[in-house]
Amino acid sequence: MVDFTDLVTKLLMVVGGLVALVNILTQVIKQVTRDKMPTSLLVLILSQVVTLCAFFAYSQIIGLTIMWFHIVATIILGFIVAYAAMFGYDKLKEILEKLQ
Repeated sequence: MVDFTDLVTKLLMVVGGLVALVNILTQVIKQVTRDKMPTSLLVLILSQVVTLCAFFAYSQIIGLTIMWFHIVATIILGFIVAYAAMFGYDKLKEILEKLQ
């Protein structure tokens, strides 16, 4: 049986790493493109791409057969990463506390 606390801890670590990576990539791309694209749109696109790539790499490593609901969950996780990258951890923490 999977320990729920362990699973949530690992998921939060992964989200934190993805948010950091998206923030770094956003700053680099903004410097290169000289703000020709709105930052929020750039963060959303980068979050989805980075999250999907990380999921596919992880699935390949562990030999997971990818089902449709894995893709849907990964896209939802990409939106969470984008939200955290745009608004920071404080707002995300507020939302999670309201849900509990």
